[in-house]
Amino acid sequence: MTQLINARRGKITDEMRFVGKSEQIDVQDLRKKIADGKIVIPANIRHKIKKPCGIGEGLRTKVNANIGTSPDYVHLKVELAKLKVAVSVGADCVMDLSTGGDLDKIRKEILKKSDVPIGTVPIYNAVVEIIRREKVIFNMTSDDIFNAIEKHAIDGVDFITVHSGVTRETLKRLKNEGRLANIVSRGGAFLAEWMLYHNCENPLYEDFERILKIAKKFDVTLSLGDGLRPGSIIDATDRAQIQELLILGELRERALKEGVQVMIEGPGHVPLNEITANVLLEKKICHGAPFYVLGPLVTDVAPGYDHITAAIGGCVAASSGADFICYVTPSEHLGLPDIEGVREGVIAARIAGHAADISKGVKGAIEWDREMSKARKSLDWDKQIKLSIDPIRAKKYRKAKKLQNNDVCTMCGEYCAMKLIGKKLGGEDLKLKK
Repeated sequence: MTQLINARRGKITDEMRFVGKSEQIDVQDLRKKIADGKIVIPANIRHKIKKPCGIGEGLRTKVNANIGTSPDYVHLKVELAKLKVAVSVGADCVMDLSTGGDLDKIRKEILKKSDVPIGTVPIYNAVVEIIRREKVIFNMTSDDIFNAIEKHAIDGVDFITVHSGVTRETLKRLKNEGRLANIVSRGGAFLAEWMLYHNCENPLYEDFERILKIAKKFDVTLSLGDGLRPGSIIDATDRAQIQELLILGELRERALKEGVQVMIEGPGHVPLNEITANVLLEKKICHGAPFYVLGPLVTDVAPGYDHITAAIGGCVAASSGADFICYVTPSEHLGLPDIEGVREGVIAARIAGHAADISKGVKGAIEWDREMSKARKSLDWDKQIKLSIDPIRAKKYRKAKKLQNNDVCTMCGEYCAMKLIGKKLGGEDLKLKK
């Protein structure tokens, strides 16, 4: 039975209790929002998660980290190390996007080692297997795709991306619109290529009920993928993207009727001034469904720093109502991230999410900053490091400087404003007379 069906029947699950406690919210309020489809808890019945998380309205903004092999780089130990570091620095979920090596073994090992929900994109598995066997993608059948979905569900995958909005209609709009970067979604491109060759509809749309049957059986949360997301800010918010969103909104309603949890994926590369509009569109068209965004990246000219361009966009998106940020690493658009890149990507996305949570008034968000401000005022360096979003780096920078006076830093030294005004006022706040 799915979290959604349980919620509608008034049952509080162990996962709901865990999320309610970690979010400091009333579990009955949480249950009601799950029942309404405004919050999801990705938790496959075959995957025992130590740290389940809720994604959606009123909750802390969650962060996803992508890991996985490529045909040119297959090292399972490295991917497991990426998983470990991602979770250690605060990733709430991890997606395995592997396309190289023994995909089944890699997926199962990641599931076994993970304390957090794991997501996948089964179409990758289906395409890689058919190319290895048949040499060309066009020999893939719809059964190959659905078999991959079922295999991932049986293995315990908690949420899957399915690009059900890449239809003949959306591809027609894409062609008529004329894009600079066309399709940049790997899953979207696989399906579009296959559909155009066979001159047929997308089976993930045409046979959506088949997906729902599998998802309902194992309580796999569907992440309705944005196969037509813009890969250039020039292409943002065009008719193809919006047409896909309209379809995803309709599919979400069908999923909810069957008791299947759903979230919606969004762009992509979006200029800063269009991000809020994109979020509001998703929330309106998809009736408050949890929104999962990649970035968004606000400029295309910062390769090597795209974790920053994504954090800027992610902060604006989350403060406007997005619920789930997919991290971007410094090596995005350049190559597979290393372990340190994964670490930096998660931290950047967490900063974006936390800043947004403050603006949204998420419970407990600003209290963290209040405690940090108190520690700074009292020059309590140990507490400042402990409260840091990245204590390891904070401690490293603090220790890197040779200090003559250990109660200040080398930025101001004896001219430390906090220390000077604290002495003058005896540690009391400055109060000006009227």
